[in-house]
Amino acid sequence: QVQLVESGGGLVQAGGSLRLSCAVSGRTVSISSMGWIRQAPGNEREVVEAIRWSGGNTYYRDYVKGRFTISRDNAKNTVYLQMNNLTPEDTAVYYCAADREFRLYISIIRNYDIWGQGTQVTVSS
Repeated sequence: QVQLVESGGGLVQAGGSLRLSCAVSGRTVSISSMGWIRQAPGNEREVVEAIRWSGGNTYYRDYVKGRFTISRDNAKNTVYLQMNNLTPEDTAVYYCAADREFRLYISIIRNYDIWGQGTQVTVSS
């Protein structure tokens, strides 16, 4: 089985930065892709960025282009989400999640079947 633990959330002013980390343990060989998913109050969860565990292509939402960057360190079994120039609209609970099957698209939330507990990100204006 795979376990995911997020860290790095917190309170930051608009324009600030945070780096989220997702520590991955367990049967990591089964992972195909990893995603950072967020849920803002009153909104549905959505995949913000995703990356293939073995490297290769990434996915990102247009509204984070140039501000957020997903990366992974396979030696440390950790996936990161660097978030810069944060805005109050980025306030949400951020989850990392794993998909254990290879798929053509890594942006589809229903394919992620292993989830962390989430970490709160709050951006004040």
